This record gives sequence, structure tokens and C-alpha cells, in this order.
Amino acid sequence: MLLDDLALLFVPGLGSLTAARLVDAVGSARQILSSPLHRLVGEYGLKESVARSIVTGESYKMAEKEVNYCRKNDIEIITVADERYPEPLREAVDRPHVLFVRGSVETLSMRTLSMVGTREMSPSGHYVVDRLIAELGAKLSDLCIVSGLAYGVDAACHRAALAHDVKTVAVVANVLPDVQPAPHRALAEDILRRGGAIVSELHSQTKQNGRQFIARNRIIAAMSMGTLVVESPASGGSLVTADMADGYHRTVMALPGRITDANSFGTNNLIRSGKARLVLTADDIIEDMDWEVTNVPTMDVDDKDLLEGLTSEQMRCLEALGGAVSMDVSQILAATAMTIGELTMALIELEMRGLVRQLPGQRYERV
Repeated sequence: MLLDDLALLFVPGLGSLTAARLVDAVGSARQILSSPLHRLVGEYGLKESVARSIVTGESYKMAEKEVNYCRKNDIEIITVADERYPEPLREAVDRPHVLFVRGSVETLSMRTLSMVGTREMSPSGHYVVDRLIAELGAKLSDLCIVSGLAYGVDAACHRAALAHDVKTVAVVANVLPDVQPAPHRALAEDILRRGGAIVSELHSQTKQNGRQFIARNRIIAAMSMGTLVVESPASGGSLVTADMADGYHRTVMALPGRITDANSFGTNNLIRSGKARLVLTADDIIEDMDWEVTNVPTMDVDDKDLLEGLTSEQMRCLEALGGAVSMDVSQILAATAMTIGELTMALIELEMRGLVRQLPGQRYERV
């Protein structure tokens, strides 16, 4: 069965979309590859040159060569017929017929969230990514973050997942076991050591020309039921991924930003157009995805002691800051209906107790 699916991959002129369509229509790669020429052309609608390539059986030799290559390089071959093939990806009409995987194949079937964005990431973007993944990981025991191992947002998402003991999968646009960009090879090894996976649809005999990134993005978009765009200029690869996710009827989410920040043009436009749901907190993601929380954080005795003796104003501040990534003074004022004097005194006391922290730009977050 594995050899049949691999052989289908090596038929000249038979693209991924046609292979997926044929398998859905006929039932299996073996049935396709064992069909006579007249059926391949007349019933399946293949070009005669492609059909003749199938009939010769030459693709089986290439498939055997690929099996040996993967065995030598510790790469697992996952076909669409394999029960471990990620179910959301299986639903996509242009899914890869075969995936090549280093690391834990099981992570592909966890509760996955794709996170993408610009390569020119801002310090604020770094902070928000770390905060969101930390909060998601604390509430979801089976979470896996999917991204593309590129510079900027992709790498930040992988690193935040590793820092907070969340599994992560990198989908790359190159032949395994190598990864690109080269400076992220150490990050890729960290992902593998921590139980994650590196995924590619490219077999070892692929002629790489730098044009596989858009195809890679469709896998990121289809592998998860939800895609979050962290930061993006007015155009870019992450917006293409969001479009693809929308086309697969996935939940598309985006983080808003200041209207003067170039990195927020793309995300703000996604929200304004109605294509993406606005995300401010980890709870927003959980609600948008309709996920059930598996870990319910409990307050220990020391935490309860910290809250003793707080005034009603201080408690209102904490409640307002409870679920937000961070809030500025005007937002806290609106949420608490306090005067600026009352709010200032409350925030000072909460900072002294170590319950809130001031951020650049007169923003505050709950610790």
C-alpha cells in the first residue's frame, strides 16, 4: 500500500490535485496504477502521456528509491490512506497525497492551531505571541502550534511553544532532513527533541526552485481548524495563508494593532473585512474554536493571600485585566467606571503587591 501511494507521487505530469481527485474517485492508488491504458484515459480523464507513464510501472522504481532514502534519514512516510494522516488536511481537495515527517507523527493529530505572520516582527508581536501561547498551553493539555519555521512570527511561535511546554509542528518548503532557513536548523532540532515534528510534502528527488512556499502555506492553512494571523503588512504570505484557510472553511483570526503600524495593516484589514475574528486573549481563541478547556487553573493559598485586604477599586482593576493580553489606562477606565485619581492609586498599590505590571505605552497587565 505504501509503495503504491509513493509510486503515484512519482508519475510524471500527475500533480497533487489530480492525484487526490483520482484517489477519491477510484478508491486507492493501487487501483489507479493497475488500470489499463484505455481506462486511465477514457474513464479517469488522464492525458495519454501520463497514462502511459503509469502503465510502464517506472514510478515503482522511484518509490523504492524513496523508501530507502527515508529509512536512511529517519523520515516517516505518511500517506493519505494512513490513519495518522491529519484529518483536517485530509478534507482539503488539494491535500498532499504523501507527507514526509521527522519526529512525532502523533503531534499532527493533536488539537492544532496554525499561527502565521510577517517576517519583520515587532517587539510587541513577540510579547503577545508568548503570552497567548502560554495562556493557551495552561488551559489546553493537547495543544499543538503549527507554523512555517520562517523568520519573524513563525520562529517566535515555535520558540514560545517550546518555552511553555507546548508541542509544535513546522511545515517546511524543502526536502527533509534539511531545513530552511539554515539559521533555524538548531530550532528545528529543538522541536524534534521536545516531541514535535517537521513536515514536508517534497520527496528527495524534488527539484527545488524556491517556488514551494505558497504550496507549503496551504498545508499550514489546512492542517488546523483555525489560523491566527499575528502581524502582517498590507500584503504578504500570511494573508495568502489566511485566504487559503478561509477557502477551506477554517476559522480565521487576527490580532488588531495600531492603525499607524505597518505590521497591523494586514490584520486590521482582515478584521474590518469580516474575514477574520478579532482576538485579544487566549480565551477569545478558545471561544472562536469552540474548544473545551482541559486544564482549569486553580489559585493556590499564596495567591489567595495576595488578594486579602484589597479595596473594591483594586479588585475592579484586577477583574478588568483578568482576561486581556494588556490594557491601556483609557481601556481600564472604561471597564471599571473609576476616576483617573482612583485608578492611579489602585494601580500603584497593585504594582507594589506584584499583582499587575506596567508595560510601555501606559499599558498594564495582570501578573
